[in-house]
Amino acid sequence: MNTANKLTLLRVVMIPVFLVLLYQDSTVLRWWALGVFVLASLTDFVDGYIARKYNQITDFGKFMDPLADKLLVLSAMVWFTEMGLLPGWGLLLVITREISVTGLRLVAVEQGRVIAAGWSGKVKTASTMVGICLMLLGISPLVDQICIAVILITTVYSGVEYFVVNRDVFKSVK
Repeated sequence: MNTANKLTLLRVVMIPVFLVLLYQDSTVLRWWALGVFVLASLTDFVDGYIARKYNQITDFGKFMDPLADKLLVLSAMVWFTEMGLLPGWGLLLVITREISVTGLRLVAVEQGRVIAAGWSGKVKTASTMVGICLMLLGISPLVDQICIAVILITTVYSGVEYFVVNRDVFKSVK
């Protein structure tokens, strides 16, 4: 197993640690949860860099890296929803986008085509991770609302863009 894939697996292992810390009724442990989330988020950028720079791109990494990202982000968003910081419809919007784009990619793969992450998808991922970090800091309800707005806007925009740019994928679907 190469370094990039090990970092992806590390991110997956960090998710339950993040959740256990987050669900404790302790301000100190919430800070630790933030630290784990930041570290896990950084592994996303580092594993991608290593995979590209050292030609460590694998089928396992292509599958597991985006799955790990989705699990990390959604675990935080579920907690925010439970705490009343994120409306349920907002969580549903994020989940719908993720499933839809994954479905689009699967249809494209059946046609021998790979849909790489676009610029807006990368902006969505980065802004979502930064927004989650800011929300975990508990700065203020206004900051939380701004973060939620940025997360949802970038989520919708990138989802729509994936479908608009790749609409030809559906022309040959039977």
